[in-house]
Amino acid sequence: MILVADSGSTKTDWMIVDEKSPMHKYSTAGFNPYFHDRSFIIDELKKNTELLNLSPKIKAIRFFGAGCSSPERNEVVRGALAEFFTNAEIHVESDMVGAVLSTCGDEQGIVGILGTGSNSCFYDGGKIHKNNFGLGFIMGDEGGGSYFGRKLITHYLYGIMPENITKKFNEQFEMNKEIMIANVYNNPKANVWLASFAKFFVDNREDEWVKKIVRKGMEEFFELYVCSYPNFKEVNVHFVGSMAYYFDEIIRDIARERQVRLKKIVRHPINHLAEYFLSKK
Repeated sequence: MILVADSGSTKTDWMIVDEKSPMHKYSTAGFNPYFHDRSFIIDELKKNTELLNLSPKIKAIRFFGAGCSSPERNEVVRGALAEFFTNAEIHVESDMVGAVLSTCGDEQGIVGILGTGSNSCFYDGGKIHKNNFGLGFIMGDEGGGSYFGRKLITHYLYGIMPENITKKFNEQFEMNKEIMIANVYNNPKANVWLASFAKFFVDNREDEWVKKIVRKGMEEFFELYVCSYPNFKEVNVHFVGSMAYYFDEIIRDIARERQVRLKKIVRHPINHLAEYFLSKK
């Protein structure tokens, strides 16, 4: 029995790949080795009783996660999984690999991730070509949830949001400048905290001010993460992640303007990942 996982900084989706039975989906907290250590991962896994009961039956795990970008960081996750799933052979790779397999399969293309954070890569059908992106929520994450959360908070603190949006914000959130600054600079999960405000943009996505902010962020993403590839007009471009899913109209509009061959927009890669590995059995 194979267990496939797609993990962001906020949530991990798990799915059993077994041709003899329906694919079952489970959820836990997100595991990012930049922010989470081995004990945190194990403690969170133990909270899911279904995975706890299944653990002895799992023979292999394919884990694709945010922050799994080096052997040292991958080992943090692999070690925790090995302690929990004692009978499993474990492979840990970046969430970018998972995004590629869930969209491109074995074909070439450009893939963008727009979830809590943001990133992209070019895939030649067999190998991912490195990029200079993925600078994190402080310096980058253009188009990702933490980016839009940061924009919302800064516009609020500067007092430059439209009155109707400010009113909605105050009705929904009870916080002040001190709380906001403390969460940004002292919270070990500041990226997740910022990304939690992206839902406010999603809920108010028909508002003209929100559309303007979102469009600017997505245009920055295209400029830096898509159109910087020399062949961006020649290959298919795919997106994964909740921000891409909810703001697909803006993404499609920008893609048309920039002559980008936009194909798939996938909210949850886990279903496609499971299908990919099932097809390889």
